[in-house]
Amino acid sequence: MAGTPIDQLKSDIRARAQALGFSDIGFAAPDALGDAPQRFQQFLEAGHHGEMDWLETHAERRCDPARLMGDLQTVIMLGMSYAPDTDPLDALAQSDRAIISAYAKGRDYHDVLKGRLKEIAQLIARRTDGDVKVFVDTAPLMEKPFAQAAGLGWQGKHTNLVSRDHGSWLFLGAILTAARFEPDPPEIDHCGSCRSCLDICPTDAFPAPYQLDARRCIAYLTIEYAGVIPFEFRKPMGNRVFGCDDCLAVCPWNKFAESARETKLQARVETDNPPLAELLLLDDHAFRKRFAGTPVKRTGRDRVTRNALIAAGNSGDAQLLTQIGALLDDPNPTVRGVAVWAYSQLAQHDQFNRVYTQYLPDEPDQSVITEWQTAAAKSKAAC
Repeated sequence: MAGTPIDQLKSDIRARAQALGFSDIGFAAPDALGDAPQRFQQFLEAGHHGEMDWLETHAERRCDPARLMGDLQTVIMLGMSYAPDTDPLDALAQSDRAIISAYAKGRDYHDVLKGRLKEIAQLIARRTDGDVKVFVDTAPLMEKPFAQAAGLGWQGKHTNLVSRDHGSWLFLGAILTAARFEPDPPEIDHCGSCRSCLDICPTDAFPAPYQLDARRCIAYLTIEYAGVIPFEFRKPMGNRVFGCDDCLAVCPWNKFAESARETKLQARVETDNPPLAELLLLDDHAFRKRFAGTPVKRTGRDRVTRNALIAAGNSGDAQLLTQIGALLDDPNPTVRGVAVWAYSQLAQHDQFNRVYTQYLPDEPDQSVITEWQTAAAKSKAAC
């Protein structure tokens, strides 16, 4: 039973969080990061962050939460389940479909969580008259290490948070407060000898357990990376168009996770692994309309179309050549270049030669010219 006013407030915060649909909540001290800052620095020094320059730019702030709030006393971590009601791995066999990561099929979680975090923050501010701030991936904060320190779960060998109750399917939000709450016991690692998440990775993105090389990660390549996808990753991408759930979905702890209760996070018809044929037809306006309010929209039409072209090239479905062919003169050179590759994967030699002689002479971008020349050489060698 709660005793002191701060204990009663802690109890009230938990009750409010549950009423707002959060699946878990925990309290941690600001200095509870352990060796996470050192591991993060090693991650940066190895270049494993790829082109995510903001991680390096804000490294010092990320390793010291007091830089975000000078009078910080407690970090409150909250989790909301987005567990899918089907196994995401099943969709890998549907080569005519564009796989979208489970987290991105519903409304943007930033919008869903932040408003509710602010409600809890207002409760804290009223009762303590102290500073309070809320974050949902919007500040350089080590959410996963703090979530482990607060007892929500542990960082598994795939570097994502794993919960004994919710598996690998938790969105995280943070409340920083000047109020001093008693920290909750941290969670310990329960991965044991299991390495399912490491072994399933199609691009070998884990140099070792608990280490991720983002430059090889399909989630990074399809969402964060803006350039031309390297050839070595195109076939392993399969039909994954936005993110990759493989290492999350295979985790044995998911057997304890119930499907997400928050309806706003559940998959929409428009985003639930749409047909590739439809995705390839979207111009910018149609793309924005289809993915409005979802995380997919923030990545943009050109990048998603690039990914859909790779999935089309991997599909084995020559009926998609019409849609692919329409993108051979797309305004975006990255889209054009990958369209060349996708066309070469599905077209017969004579069919490819016709488009080669039609488009190559007028191509202004050297990277796309290289794609044409590489594809032509392989087409000729295959004859």
